Amino acid sequence: MSGHSKWHNIQAKKGKADAARGRIFTKLGREIAVAARGNPNPATNSKLADVIAKAKAANMPNDNIERSIKRAAGELGDRDYKELTYEGYGVSGSAVIISTLTDNNNRTAGDIRAIMTKHGGSLGMTGSVSYQFERKGLIVVERTPDLDEDTMTDFAIEAGADDVVTQEDVYEVYTSVEAFSDVRKFLEEKGLNFLEADLGMFPANKITLPEDKLETFKKMLDKLEENDDVQTVWHNVELPEEEDEE
Repeated sequence: MSGHSKWHNIQAKKGKADAARGRIFTKLGREIAVAARGNPNPATNSKLADVIAKAKAANMPNDNIERSIKRAAGELGDRDYKELTYEGYGVSGSAVIISTLTDNNNRTAGDIRAIMTKHGGSLGMTGSVSYQFERKGLIVVERTPDLDEDTMTDFAIEAGADDVVTQEDVYEVYTSVEAFSDVRKFLEEKGLNFLEADLGMFPANKITLPEDKLETFKKMLDKLEENDDVQTVWHNVELPEEEDEE
């Protein structure tokens, strides 16, 4: 498996201003609260445990996590949030998949359509671009002198992961959707700290855009990610390393 890594993009997100970080925490908080509805115990609610691991990897404070779990029985009780996924195209036929959590799908669809249209894209039908992606789990672990490549590989194999990709600063552990929770739990029990832990959509191939088109595409990504209903945006565009490393 080639390393269609989202790590550099994740790293760029984490380096943004406090306002952007706060927005990420707000979205994670909503995701935790929705996952906790009906069962606020992560020991018996694997989906909640997965989202908590994702939040911790994003450096979300424990107090925020606890408050979000408590919200599940409070203010979200009478609001019907749904997980909806939209597919579409950016400039030059680039493929985009947008994961949302919304209590008003008409509003969300309208907002997404407007953002994409303004930046030379369009909202597509279900299945229009998802065939170009594979859904799988990604757990990113910091590469340290105490965790060499052989040890990390042994852990991943024992946990049931599909692959480990060694990068300069991190290990990327890829899993099937079905194995993600078990692999995450196994690596947590080994005392590993995650820099990222999530299920996502990974493109089979990436495309390179000319500079002017790339700028338009990045502006579209920014606007989508600023939308309160949007949780994650996946795409098949190669982003330059200089941006990734900011």
